[in-house]
Amino acid sequence: MNDQRLLLVHAHPDDESIGQGATMAKYVAEGRQVTLVTCTAGEMGEILVPELEHLAADRDDTLGEHRRGELADAMAALGVTDHRFLGGFGTYRDSGMAWHPDGHAIGDPEVIAKHPNAFWNADLTEAADHLVTIVREVRPQVLVTYDEFGGYGHPDHIQAHRVAMYAAQLAAVPSYRKDLGESWDIPRIYWGAMSESRLRAGLRALREAGDTTTFEGMDPDGPLPRFATSDDNLAAAIDATAYLDQKMAALRAHATQITTDGPFFALSNNVGAEAMGVEFFRIAKGERGELGPHGFETDLFAGLSARPTD
Repeated sequence: MNDQRLLLVHAHPDDESIGQGATMAKYVAEGRQVTLVTCTAGEMGEILVPELEHLAADRDDTLGEHRRGELADAMAALGVTDHRFLGGFGTYRDSGMAWHPDGHAIGDPEVIAKHPNAFWNADLTEAADHLVTIVREVRPQVLVTYDEFGGYGHPDHIQAHRVAMYAAQLAAVPSYRKDLGESWDIPRIYWGAMSESRLRAGLRALREAGDTTTFEGMDPDGPLPRFATSDDNLAAAIDATAYLDQKMAALRAHATQITTDGPFFALSNNVGAEAMGVEFFRIAKGERGELGPHGFETDLFAGLSARPTD
């Protein structure tokens, strides 16, 4: 078992590559163990490849299996060899998504009502127990998941946050479900985040280059969506620009969900590697490590030993 172990909990295939793809590639290259847990197969995702539209939930309903392959290709691009679906593939289904008039995501009530195994319907303790087993096996020093709003309100992101945070608590209790393995207290937990200042700078560069469609409606000098995090609430900035090519390859692997002329590639092309290769985090548990020149941690493992009791 590697001395430094990172566990990430995400809702759907592609979330991991968008949020922490560069960090994952960097840590794998440095010899650290990276484990990804994906909670659903993304069965309700929008399909951007016309010839694959038959995979949709209202037709063949086989998008989840296809995205399973996309995720495998993305993990190969990042070098991640330890990937699991929460409870096993197919245990939990994508809950679907609709848009609230205020501009954030909400659950699709029809999908949630139709599918008892929609992730939003999951029993919290049952779902957490699946993750407790993984936590106690992997014994990570660092856990990364979403904030309490799931970034932008998607119900599966919110549920992934709840499951991850609850599982982290349960896994640390020596008397809890001994059949799930020996207890393990994760010393440091982060929530993935987007820097407000970086987002504004990126939007400004795009607009100055004449691009008015990427992140349409976002004003670099106006109010931003809730997923933009004020820099004073950020704890860590991982500079993985050297691994941007791997992140982009992982994004391309999720072809049904992300196009090469989409916002992530537009940012990379117009703003540069720094916009996509530096990934930010809020700290939710544990002490911050050594700070870099910009006031952020530069390594999620800084100051952590192999065991939290050492």
